[in-house]
Formats: sequence, C-alpha cells, structure tokens
Amino acid sequence: MDIEEKISKDFVRQIIEADTAAGKNDGRVQTRFPPEPNGYLHIGHAKAICLDFEIANEFAGQCYLRFDDTNPEKEDIEYVEAIKEDLRWLGYSWDGRLSYASDYFSKLYDLAIHLIREGKAYVDSLSSEEIRLLRGTLKDPGKNSPYRDRSTEENLALFAEMASGVFEEGEHVLRAKIDMTSPNINLRDPTLYRIRKVSHQRTGDKWCIYPMYDFAHTLSDALEGTTHSLCTLEFEDHRPLYEWFLENLPVANKPRQIEFSRLNLMFTVMSKRKLSQLVDEGYVEGWNDPRMPTLSGIRRRGYTAASIKDFIGRVGVTKKDNTIELGSLENCLREELNEIAPRRFAVLRPLKVIIENYPEDKEEWLDASNHPNRPELGTRQIPFCKELYIESDDFREDPPRKFRRLSPGVEVRLRYGYIIKCESVIKDKSGKVVQLHCTYDSATQSGTEQGQRKVKGTIHWVSARHAICRDLHLYDRLFVAPNPDKGDGDFKQYINPDSLEILKNSMLEPSLENAKPDERFQFERQGYFMIDSEASEQTVFNRTVTLRDSWAKIERQAITQSTKKS
Repeated sequence: MDIEEKISKDFVRQIIEADTAAGKNDGRVQTRFPPEPNGYLHIGHAKAICLDFEIANEFAGQCYLRFDDTNPEKEDIEYVEAIKEDLRWLGYSWDGRLSYASDYFSKLYDLAIHLIREGKAYVDSLSSEEIRLLRGTLKDPGKNSPYRDRSTEENLALFAEMASGVFEEGEHVLRAKIDMTSPNINLRDPTLYRIRKVSHQRTGDKWCIYPMYDFAHTLSDALEGTTHSLCTLEFEDHRPLYEWFLENLPVANKPRQIEFSRLNLMFTVMSKRKLSQLVDEGYVEGWNDPRMPTLSGIRRRGYTAASIKDFIGRVGVTKKDNTIELGSLENCLREELNEIAPRRFAVLRPLKVIIENYPEDKEEWLDASNHPNRPELGTRQIPFCKELYIESDDFREDPPRKFRRLSPGVEVRLRYGYIIKCESVIKDKSGKVVQLHCTYDSATQSGTEQGQRKVKGTIHWVSARHAICRDLHLYDRLFVAPNPDKGDGDFKQYINPDSLEILKNSMLEPSLENAKPDERFQFERQGYFMIDSEASEQTVFNRTVTLRDSWAKIERQAITQSTKKS
C-alpha cells in the first residue's frame, strides 16, 4: 500500500476535495513547502514534505519549493542545497517551481506602505523589551504604544528612512495596527519589519530591513498563487493574523490555511535550535551525523526514502498532537530491508578458531543463499579453511542454561558448513579467551545428504585467510529519555553516552570487498548495514538498524506513564 492509499481519507484531503468540488480557486490546487534555510531538514519535516507534494500530485496541482529567507543572520547556501538534496532523495521534484521569500521583498515593501497609508501600520520606536512588556500576557490585555498614533506622513517618512539605513538596529520597527486587547496575542500589533544591517545571501546589501515571518509567509503564499497553505498546529493561533493580512491588503489570491499535527518522535528532539546546539557544541559530528534525526543523517545511516514514506503514511494526518514510538519508524525500515537486503556474514568481535583435523593447505568454497525467501537473488560462495573467526559472544567457557552455542566439549553447526566441537581453550595472561581449538566432522557439510545430523546451535563465521578487515559503527539512540526536551533542565543531560560504538577490525566475508555505498546488507544475526558514504579514510560500515527492537519495552512503559499523567 503506497502513501496515497494510506492517508487518502485524512481531513486535509477532505477539505481540499470539498473546495475543488465547490469550484473554489476555479478548481485549482497549489501547495508549497516553505523551509527556512537556517539548518538541515529533519524527519518531522518529511511529514510536511509528503503532504504538500502528494496532495498537489493527487489533485493534478502544483507544489512550490519556497525558501523563507527572511533572516539572513542564520541562513546559508549550504542549507539551501542540503534541503534540495533531501527533497530529491525523497523522490519529489519542484519542476522549476522554486522560489524565495526574497523574490517578493520589493512587493512586500510596497504592501507594507499600503498598510501605513490605510492607517493600519505604524513605526514604533520602543525597544524590544518595552514592546514585550506592553504586549500583555495570556490573561492580561496589552497596552498601546505611545507611538501608535503617529501620523501617516511621519510613519511613511520613518519607514523610508528605515529602509535607507538611516537608523541602527533596534531603533524602530514597523508594526501592524490591529488590537492590543485581543485575546489572541498574535493580533496585538505584531511586528512586520525590523532593521537588520546584515548582507543577504541572495539580495546582498540591497535591504537593511527584513519582513517578519508571518507577514512574508502569508503574502508570499498570496503572491505566488497558493490555494492551500498547510501548516503544523503551532500556527493555528497565527491563522487569524494570516487572514487579517489577506483581508486588509490588495491581493487577489486568498489562500486557505489548514493546520495538522506535527510529527514528534520518542528519544529524539525536533527543534532546529536544539539540533544546532548538538552540532555547534560537538555532541555529534555534524548535521548529517547518523545519530541525528535529520534526513541527511538518517540517509547516511542507511534509511531508505521508501521506508520514510511508509512511516509517514502509517502515522497519518490528524489534528491531534502526539509522540510516535521511534520503534515504529525502525520497523518500517526493517520490513523493507528484510525483503530486499542480501545476507552476508560479518564477525563483529572476532575470536579465532583453529580446526585441528582440517588440512593446512585445503580450502573449500561453500554455497550460501543470498536471501532465504527470495531464491531469485541466487547464491554466493564463501571460503572455508583451517582457521576461522566466530563471534566472541558465541562461546562461553562456563555457559548458562539453554546456551545453544559453542562451549568446551559441545558441538555447533557452522552455518552452510560443518559441525565443529570445541576441544580446548587458549587464554592470554589476563585470562581472556583468545583462541579455540576445535575438530570438525567432515561428513556433516550442510546441504549434503550426509550433513543432516542435528545439533542444537548454529553460528556464523568467516574464513580467517579470506576475511576482509573493516571498521563498523554501531549506532544507537541519541537520547536515553523518551522525551528529552520535555523534562526539567538541559535536554543534553539525556544524551546517550553509548549512542556510538566503534568496532575496529571486524572480520567480513570477502564478497563484501566490492560493496558500494548505496548497497544495504543484512549481516546475519547482527543487523542491517551500509557503507558510510562520508567516511574519510577506509571503508566503514554503519549499522542502520538492529534485527529486533530492543527498546520496545522501554517505549511502551514511557507511553503508559505518559497516559497516566494525562
């Protein structure tokens, strides 16, 4: 089932379907995805991206990619290009429908002048702190600025001087004149323009005043031809201001704002400000660190675009804000990779095994299936010789009950190979087991008529003579708290100290020598892995996800506790 089928009946689509049936906008549908180029996109943005682009596709409409570049202090071309790459990776194209809020700066300036001429905007000379104090609270109404009743002529002159660079930052702002007693704080004379003497990435030094988000966003929608402005729930209280701009300015196109719940995930944070802190303070390598919830990070880790879209489809589109289990996202990936990822052997923490009764100079190439349920993927050959590596965890000198792997005097089967028996154990001076001496039964090769003898355990292995040595990065959740940004204190106190384990000199079967960065494999019994495309030195495999969700119980407990509190 694809994403369109999964969420075809959500309330957003029902609204748009009703609008088109009623002939609104002449039946035309146009959406937009309007990111700010001040950071990288994260998994939460994926929900908005899918909704904006899929709805445009479903209604034979258009979706614009529009960068809200109204804050040049924090914006960079690096973020613009990263956002474009993320959208392409998800499979969406804007087909030339690329725009920027800065494309409309001249028109926005003219519309601000229109509000001044209509007596609906004024230049305020209070400081930002004074404005904040007069704005009031959720319980108490605001108070008018002493500059609210400036004449139209004075406001026009001051605004022109603001644009000409006469004043310094913070000396004046342009505010809408609405209602300082409104119960909606967003209508208490919001700021429309502020002075910022900062060079803009696209317009250079042409402007030293920049429009505020609500003003620029609303009018960019209107000027661009947007019919349905899809926003997350935090913009619900901004909708009256959105509509006020449309009602009080001479724009023919009147978009409709519709809010839906944002995507929140357990064990992560979605605030770009907090993600930026993690980058700037060195808690992660960068925005594309595989532990980050950014699209570039999870792509580098090995997630697929299809699994992201599948997850978004399962979450659905609602008005109810909730937090989704991270395991739900991981399971979407597991389901996909289980079907498509070829199997390979990799020994993460090697322990050498010497088969005493196997000839020194002999080697065999054994047939191994590339996928247990997809015979069309064929087989590969894996080498077998006298010296092997097995997982150190697959041996116990003093095994617990029901331990079904190798221990002294016990037999196990080497997957696709022979049954071996541990005869003796070699230890170093500290008492650590460093080598096992075993014997094999030559009549028990797997897949042969003689090889049907049963033993309780089967383990994987690689030939020591043929193995390739690689570093593996085992990634885990970046935070140990289910909701790290909702507790008391600094969210960084919940960072998982074990979110990355680097294994040096893991041993992999030789067929992985020519693996490519876009290929994903299941390392049997270990998880799903992909080559790190950003590794600077040698080939490094990142673990994308484990075979099972070891955090599921923790997540269920967290959800239960949260439900009880609410």
